[in-house]
Amino acid sequence: MKYGEEEIVNFDINKDENYWPNNNDKNYTIKIELPEFMCKCPRSGYPDFATIYIEYTPDKLVVELKAIKIYINSFMIREVSHENSANEIFDTLFSKLKPRWLKVIADFKPRGNVHTVIEIDSAKM
Repeated sequence: MKYGEEEIVNFDINKDENYWPNNNDKNYTIKIELPEFMCKCPRSGYPDFATIYIEYTPDKLVVELKAIKIYINSFMIREVSHENSANEIFDTLFSKLKPRWLKVIADFKPRGNVHTVIEIDSAKM
């Protein structure tokens, strides 16, 4: 296994080292775009591609950018639906960051003439 593959396979987004203190008390928004998301369809095994958009207003913590990159890359070896991948990303970040506000949008590329966009917004929960 190559070092990058090993890093992805062994990565744990839940480790405290992947979250840093937010040194700012004011409300501000962090926007992260991850245009190379890939996972496998749990039915066919075909690859699904998406752009993941993450926006959040931090409270006490922010996510380290390399950590979010490796976490997103870890989906490429997994069979997971569009809905479940978006919800997992949201749930993982929401539980660890405990942000003031969080939104995750998973904009999947069309496959078989179907274009799927999943949006999860903590303000609508």
